[in-house]
Amino acid sequence: MKTMPTTEETQARLAEIPNLTVFNHAPLSRYTRFGIGGPADLYAETGSAEAFITALGVARASGIPTMVIGGGTNLIVSDSGYRGIVLRYRGDRLLAANGRVSADAGASLQDLVDFAIARGLKGVETLSGIPGSVGAAIYGNAGAYGHSISERVLKVRFFDGASLRIFDHEECQFQYRESIFKERKDWMILSVELRLDPADAVALRSAADEILKVRNEKFPVTMKCAGSIFKNLLLRELPAGVAAQVPAAAVREGKVPAAWFLDQVGAKGMTRGEIHVAGYHANLIYNAGAGTAADLCALIAELKARVRERFGIDLEEEVQYVG
Repeated sequence: MKTMPTTEETQARLAEIPNLTVFNHAPLSRYTRFGIGGPADLYAETGSAEAFITALGVARASGIPTMVIGGGTNLIVSDSGYRGIVLRYRGDRLLAANGRVSADAGASLQDLVDFAIARGLKGVETLSGIPGSVGAAIYGNAGAYGHSISERVLKVRFFDGASLRIFDHEECQFQYRESIFKERKDWMILSVELRLDPADAVALRSAADEILKVRNEKFPVTMKCAGSIFKNLLLRELPAGVAAQVPAAAVREGKVPAAWFLDQVGAKGMTRGEIHVAGYHANLIYNAGAGTAADLCALIAELKARVRERFGIDLEEEVQYVG
């Protein structure tokens, strides 16, 4: 009977991979914007796609639970951490030619926005201030101000566990805050090609800075939060009785902010331990200091229960749970 390699043996094999950095018992709180999370048994990162694919193969062959993270913006990691291997791809190259931009999945979304604006390319400026990586933005079809990154996607290059593949826009199956990559979590996004339009760089910079100012007032960069916790809801998908209760002024581009429902159930200012709901935004939960994942999860569950009891609908989290 074949025996699977131990964690120590797997760590040794990972350490042999060029351009891969490996840590033992790394606190995942270092890699999440919430600043919450216990240690992973092994944590490894690289800016090399080749090293990342090799490491993924070693990790999966070991039989040890393995997960891949991006910028950690939307992660809630258990206080006990993750009993397995966490891999992170940090490739961050950005290239532009003929109105197209190629971006590695590990590049920050803000770097992509700034890169495009500096070259007078329009199409991603409304994403200004959204934290996280380009890969995560593709994975969750990030967007703001009536636009989503999917509108600009031409191709996505990814590793399916056996080979490198390229999907065009249609194959990515983008929907509101969704993509095929959310369904196939074993597929790892490596890069994306975007189609952007020529525009005045000064005007783009001004528009992006205004968006960034508003976002930073709502979600300060020093705040330990994931931005909005819950997805907004499509008005057309709400039960008729619920939709009738929503004032027209609350509807934006066919969507009802989750914050509207949370406002109705008294979410603002709620606390549990050092986890707080902002007093000025019902869909913003933050870690006020040494908050725990247990308190964060309990507060999220309480908010969902209140909305379910009042409206008979289930809010869906934008955040992902680990461990």
